[in-house]
Amino acid sequence: MARDEKLKLQWEEIRDKISEKFGGGEQMDVDAIIYLIGIQELGKGYQKFKKDDKLNVMHIAICTLLEPFGFYAFDYLDEDGWPHYKVLDELPNLKAGEQSVLMKEAIVMYFEKREGFSI
Repeated sequence: MARDEKLKLQWEEIRDKISEKFGGGEQMDVDAIIYLIGIQELGKGYQKFKKDDKLNVMHIAICTLLEPFGFYAFDYLDEDGWPHYKVLDELPNLKAGEQSVLMKEAIVMYFEKREGFSI
């Protein structure tokens, strides 16, 4: 099976499982799954976030997801328990479709590493 086809199947399986559990009957998109990963990585459970905090939650997820690719590294937790990352390497300029593929690949890798979540 070609790499792209395997990634597509893995992504669809993860999306379907996450959507079933958290989507309330709706198919979740990449951004919604990134947001859920951010909430998980923040470790404070579900709560109401202000708009700026929602962006910060997504930033946590993106840093976590791209850490294995060498773009970010965890730096420290602040006094409120929010993780901070340092930039190790600048992200390349990618077209929208390439960004989507990178994030889907990173999400698949993230869930492959999590116990209790099989794909």
